[in-house]
Amino acid sequence: MALKRDVVTVEGFYRENGDALELKLVAGASGLKRIIREPTVNRPGLALAGFSRYFASKRVQVVGAAEASFLKSLPQEERAARYASLLRHKIPCFVFSRDIQPDRAFRDAAEAANIPVFRSPLITMRFINRATLALEMMFAPHGSEMGSMVDILGIGVIIKGESGIGKSESVLALVERGYSLVSDDITKLTLLDGRDVIGTSPELTKNHMEVRGIGIIDVAAMFGVKSIRAEKRVDLVVTLKAWNDVQDVDRLGIEDQFTEVLGTKIPHIIIPVRPGRDLARLVEVAAFQTKLRSTGYNPAQALNERLLAKMTVK
Repeated sequence: MALKRDVVTVEGFYRENGDALELKLVAGASGLKRIIREPTVNRPGLALAGFSRYFASKRVQVVGAAEASFLKSLPQEERAARYASLLRHKIPCFVFSRDIQPDRAFRDAAEAANIPVFRSPLITMRFINRATLALEMMFAPHGSEMGSMVDILGIGVIIKGESGIGKSESVLALVERGYSLVSDDITKLTLLDGRDVIGTSPELTKNHMEVRGIGIIDVAAMFGVKSIRAEKRVDLVVTLKAWNDVQDVDRLGIEDQFTEVLGTKIPHIIIPVRPGRDLARLVEVAAFQTKLRSTGYNPAQALNERLLAKMTVK
């Protein structure tokens, strides 16, 4: 699966996180298409003081109480000069925390430079923490996988297979046993910190499943809120295949098999399907096996070592 990275604009940041960060646009609406190039924020204190050699201008700029107090202490002409110097940089946007109101000169200068300016009532450090997490999510590589996902005792399992092979029926049986649905049919994936693949449901189909012969069901309404999980790390991929399509069935499981998801190796198990097999139970056991192996214990390897030891005894 190829990694996808979206271009993050100020407009996208505002649209997706405006409510959570309590942002209010006060100037520079014409610059909402500006691109945010780094997934973090910066406090422009040194730049406002005149030192801009190492100014991180590609980041969202946060003006807190310290910066605002410093600016108020400057004579009006000097303050205007600092504004002009700062706004010459290709800054994505400004956010004034603690509901600080930027003065008229700053708003006019930002309007002229087409740089959006926001206010937020959040205290500065709380805004920085929340905004940084939001930006990391927006900048993270992402993709999607054709398959349903369920959380089985802390193991996030994506169940793949051809249409009609029994994916949704298996997930439904697992939910009935008390496990949690993450997504049905299509799973959205995000790579965090370059190592953890996080699965979630598309917003449109969240909490719902399609069951052939019955139709669309609301899992949360039917089985309770504990049957739903918003997101989960992907720990295992299970592929359901018709029995005749599996040439070599792994009968021992000594060697771990992997598949690449967003450039990350994820344990992979192929389960042959034929009438009479309890697929939900097999997927459940595969998750238990993955959890056991994560502790460093491989039952097949342990048995193989016992057999070899037995064979060497004279």
